[in-house]
Amino acid sequence: MRRSKKDRQQLLLETIGENPFVTDEELAERFEVSVQTIRLDRLELSIPELRERIKSVAEKNLSDEIKALPIEEIIGDIIDIELDKNAISIFDVKHEHVFKRNGIARGHHLFAQANSLAVAVINDELALTAKANIQFTRQVKEGERVIAKARVENRSLPGRTIVEVDSWVGGELVFKGQFEMYRSNIDEKEV
Repeated sequence: MRRSKKDRQQLLLETIGENPFVTDEELAERFEVSVQTIRLDRLELSIPELRERIKSVAEKNLSDEIKALPIEEIIGDIIDIELDKNAISIFDVKHEHVFKRNGIARGHHLFAQANSLAVAVINDELALTAKANIQFTRQVKEGERVIAKARVENRSLPGRTIVEVDSWVGGELVFKGQFEMYRSNIDEKEV
């Protein structure tokens, strides 16, 4: 059933208000219109494109929390973080991130997303990767969205914290990493 432009734009505002990370493609499918129609609606309503919405949410909510590196140095866009517990970031694979001959993402981009998320989740002014054990579980292609989820596993090693990062495309695991992070701020009871 086709909606009027006014109704569609009202629903568009509500949908993006509930989930600022929804893509134009997902909106077009949901409202059964073209991506171009969604873009025109967003322009009329002064709703920024997805990347700008993600940055806006991240800067408002996260810039004061993250201590180990400036938010602009993080690869991907952090959408949620609880220091020393967990964090989530989104990375959209674009043409500049892939091998030209086959459209497959270069591994260092996926590693950089996971590694910078592991650094960001540490509640310390200084956090460095001491060791990483990584595994790529499937190829990632241009146009895919990688969602990385970091979990702080333990702080039992003196001066070190273990961070597990899993990266997903849709419901499929594409990368696993275990990062042993050096941190300068260590409680006396841990040493």
